[in-house]
Amino acid sequence: MEILLLKGLFLVLASCFLGLFYYQHTLVSASGKRSGYKKPNFIIILADDIGWGDLGSNWNLKKDTPHLDKIATEGMRFLDFHSAASTCSPSRASLLTGRLGLRNGVTHNFAVTSVAGLPLNETTLGDVLKEAGYLTAVIGKWHLGHNGPYHPNFRGFDYYLGIPYSHDMGCTDTPGYNLPPCPACPGHTAAMSRSGHPFFLYIALAHMHVPLTLAQPTWDLPGQDPYGANLREMDALVGRIKHKVDSTAKENTLLWFTGDNGPWAEKCDYAGSVGPYTGRWQTRRGGSSAKQTTWEGGHRVPTLAYWAGKIPANATSPAMLSTLDIFPTLVSLANASLPPNRQFDGMDVSEVLFGQSNKGHQTLFHPNSGAAGKYGEIQALRVDQYKAFYLTGGAKACDGSIGKEQRHQPPLIFNLQHDIQEAAPLDTETAEYRAVLPVVNKALLDILWNIATDNVSTADYSHDPAVTPCCNPQHLVCRCQLAYSNSSQRC
Repeated sequence: MEILLLKGLFLVLASCFLGLFYYQHTLVSASGKRSGYKKPNFIIILADDIGWGDLGSNWNLKKDTPHLDKIATEGMRFLDFHSAASTCSPSRASLLTGRLGLRNGVTHNFAVTSVAGLPLNETTLGDVLKEAGYLTAVIGKWHLGHNGPYHPNFRGFDYYLGIPYSHDMGCTDTPGYNLPPCPACPGHTAAMSRSGHPFFLYIALAHMHVPLTLAQPTWDLPGQDPYGANLREMDALVGRIKHKVDSTAKENTLLWFTGDNGPWAEKCDYAGSVGPYTGRWQTRRGGSSAKQTTWEGGHRVPTLAYWAGKIPANATSPAMLSTLDIFPTLVSLANASLPPNRQFDGMDVSEVLFGQSNKGHQTLFHPNSGAAGKYGEIQALRVDQYKAFYLTGGAKACDGSIGKEQRHQPPLIFNLQHDIQEAAPLDTETAEYRAVLPVVNKALLDILWNIATDNVSTADYSHDPAVTPCCNPQHLVCRCQLAYSNSSQRC
């Protein structure tokens, strides 16, 4: 029951938030830049475990996303957009810091008993925008630390309503798909009284992560499937948020929809579609090539951007972009400044959003997120249309198989322009391979040197059952503790 209430609460709070702050006034930064510049509102919607092929506008086999497809016709759709990691916590950490896990310290998931979270010396997007005069809020799944100062209210967000980690975790974490999680932790509401400010709303959906539960159960009807029904529910929710934007702050709000990683293939019928990005080289050898892997199906995610009058309608961008780019792009649009004394892996892509450029990254790096190798290790990278693998391996597949970890020296290199299924690597004896090899090798050495000389953070992954935010793990429904000092909420 609680997960159904959470889904409803997420929507209600998002709608109230938008309705309360639809009117803005002109703000001037402390430095006096852009006098009279009207700062835009930002809404980032992050879907969980969604596949590139789940959107009808991406992969016409699906008809479950009419509202998202409408956003694609009214805004911009991205063909080559990637999550910064292919599992939950690292992906979210990179979105909110603009930095790879090897820099921000978050290389794998935090657990129910994790003592810490995103390192406190990392600056979040919420921190920067709040300093720039924004009202900031996060609704939904956090998964970057729930104990003490790692709570989102201490990480740049005025308001928080949500769950501390994935909704299959916590005090009712048992096999199956029908048990509720811990209910939402109460958030701080005092900040909601501030008006006249631009806002940053980060909505981290529970969809499409298992368990699949509907606010209005209908998928037990003949011909219905749980995943499709949940996809339609998520799509309708996004549609209602967009409708609220259109009826309140249409001309001054950027809405950006994307995913944290690809589908969780081991969940079989409860997992989404990678579309054409099947990673055939890996699947022929066993294991999944989706979530937790560096194959395209693990990190190429459906992405749309909408801003009436600013982002061209019915546009398709081929630019190679990443969730790493959200941080620097929003900071630029807010007329703010990036935090000093650290390197960023994202870039300002506002010109791409506005249809003025198709220039994205020349190089993207894909860290291990659990399928093979050391957590956070850069085991694959893109240079233009070429994808190089120094380490391969599959995640657990629906049939229970797990692909064997293999190191490659020289690396496997695929030309994605001709082989989007990553089925057949280039022959090492060809001129094409010999021309690309020194380029990818140099790119890898350059990023490793850059990280080694950067101001990097280290996450504390120690565990203590006492930090679990539920008072009685034996109860089917458990309540959050309000035990942290200084009247803060431990949840």
